[in-house]
Amino acid sequence: MKANCIMLQGTGSHVGKSVLVSALCRIFLQDGYKVVPFKSQNMALNSYVTRDGGEMGRAQVVQAEAAGLAPSVLMNPVLLKPTGQATSQVIVLGRPVGNLSAKEYHEKYNMQALGVVRESLDRLRSDFEIVVIEGAGSPAEVNLQATEIVNMRIARMADCPVILVADIDKGGALASVVGTLELLDPADRSRVAGILINKFRGDVKLFHPAVDFLEKKTGVPVLGIIPYFQGFRVQEEDTIPEDTLRAGKKTVENKIDIAVVNLPHISNFTDFDPLEDEPDVQLRYVGKGDKLGSPDMIIIPGSKNTIHDMAYLEKSGLAREIREQEIRGIPIVGICGGFQIIGKELHDPLHTESDIDSIKGLGLLDITTTFDPEKITTQVSAEVIGSGSFLGGVGGSTVTGYEIHMGRTDLGEGVEPAFRIFERSAKEVNILDGAVRSDGRVFGTYIHGIFDNDTFRRHILDLIREDKGWGPLSADEVLTVFEQREKDFNKLADVVRNSMDIDKLYEIMNLEIPEKVAKGQGAG
Repeated sequence: MKANCIMLQGTGSHVGKSVLVSALCRIFLQDGYKVVPFKSQNMALNSYVTRDGGEMGRAQVVQAEAAGLAPSVLMNPVLLKPTGQATSQVIVLGRPVGNLSAKEYHEKYNMQALGVVRESLDRLRSDFEIVVIEGAGSPAEVNLQATEIVNMRIARMADCPVILVADIDKGGALASVVGTLELLDPADRSRVAGILINKFRGDVKLFHPAVDFLEKKTGVPVLGIIPYFQGFRVQEEDTIPEDTLRAGKKTVENKIDIAVVNLPHISNFTDFDPLEDEPDVQLRYVGKGDKLGSPDMIIIPGSKNTIHDMAYLEKSGLAREIREQEIRGIPIVGICGGFQIIGKELHDPLHTESDIDSIKGLGLLDITTTFDPEKITTQVSAEVIGSGSFLGGVGGSTVTGYEIHMGRTDLGEGVEPAFRIFERSAKEVNILDGAVRSDGRVFGTYIHGIFDNDTFRRHILDLIREDKGWGPLSADEVLTVFEQREKDFNKLADVVRNSMDIDKLYEIMNLEIPEKVAKGQGAG
């Protein structure tokens, strides 16, 4: 028996589909169903590596966690990672197949991937009871309707109802709903079984006349009005939230000030969510026009175009500011592309990543990186072996994470390896990773998710607290990454469950309403 499916499509990008899919996955899990997320094609710079080394979109990883599952590339069979203007690396079932322009992809390739999409969906439907499917952008993009493989074509493939999501915080939500429905083919329009108004601020009673209008105008019921929730966070798909960017422009006293450099091609910025969740941290993203100031720590993040981002740092003046902070003794950490950037030189003789042959890095570590076509995607376990207060204080401990990088980094004078990888994708290895300067204040690694390791993260933060003359936080003042995410998933499920007609959703899906839902006993 095939699983029941429900699909969330949006009136546009960034209306909150990914987070709402996470919410429904957690709600269905709470209600006792075997549920799985699915997005046929995802365009994002935030990605993740599965246990078997496949690369997939981070949003579907978050949704899998909400569903209580280990991530699988079947949940996101096609991933597009932008590499430049209108060009993306195409990844199918976790493996890169090449770089294509938008024109090449839409005219020559994406329909070829449709068989992989169908097979992935069929396999999930055979293993689960409910599949929550996410669309991309808008189904009303008429120029793409003939070749799209992520919106109504997938709804037809799954033969499932569609819930249309609109973001009212941006304004124009009513017009976007009506316009989207008007532009759909009549058969596709008939699949739209409900409307969700997302990110609502204010008194919902004042919006009731608009709901009445919308239902009368479209003939489609409004299933819920989801508030603009605050006080908890679920990881974003591929864009740093505006609230996070705005909050970072304000100075907060009595907190550790961590500055993450907001590179033009920043990737995997979810690496830093565990830091942002800490009660004693103000994490801010510093980009063009922002002031670096005098932070307590600087992080150079991952990048999908490292050489061009290094050029940006020099042109913007941020490179000079970072070097000045390093002279002051401020600790600096580089992750993946950021690790390459803090070195002396970057070489791309085969133009694997850019059209620039070579460029000088920040020069904070005596390391040199050379790019090559081989892409490493693995989950790893590693031992901390670097010296200095930051790494030496947790020397011998184990950290876990994942690698997504292209290139080889060679170490020079005055630096030593930071980690020793002893397991890659469940296979025993002995590989040195990263580098740390002899004083321990500057280090880098290829390991994404390094700050998800609770002991490692708190050790670094408590050392910074010590430098500031503060004592360490007690254990009861902090949560583990797992505890924080579970808490946020359950809060999200509560907000959505209490803001929409879940009984009507079950009816739309032709599913029996679980007893605890019927009695209003959500498990949040």
